[in-house]
Amino acid sequence: MDEVDGGEGIADDELCRLALAADPAEPLGPDAVPIALNGEREGLLPAWYMPSPVASTARPLSRWVLVGLAVGLVVINGAGLCVTYGLPEIAW
Repeated sequence: MDEVDGGEGIADDELCRLALAADPAEPLGPDAVPIALNGEREGLLPAWYMPSPVASTARPLSRWVLVGLAVGLVVINGAGLCVTYGLPEIAW
């Protein structure tokens, strides 16, 4: 049983029957509301679908190391060298 809108439960079989009987081409009614999971009702999408952004907590040194690695790979590939297997070699 899942709790929906007013707290009443709907059995999975009943929900499945309603879903199979519905016309997928029919537009939603103006009173349609998204199904709440775990009592969440904040917006059109649940919180687990698109979480709010969080600031990065990476230290400046690790950030510079990652940027340096990315720039190094771009420069190596731009120079025509291949580093797929670890050692730089000419990509023929």
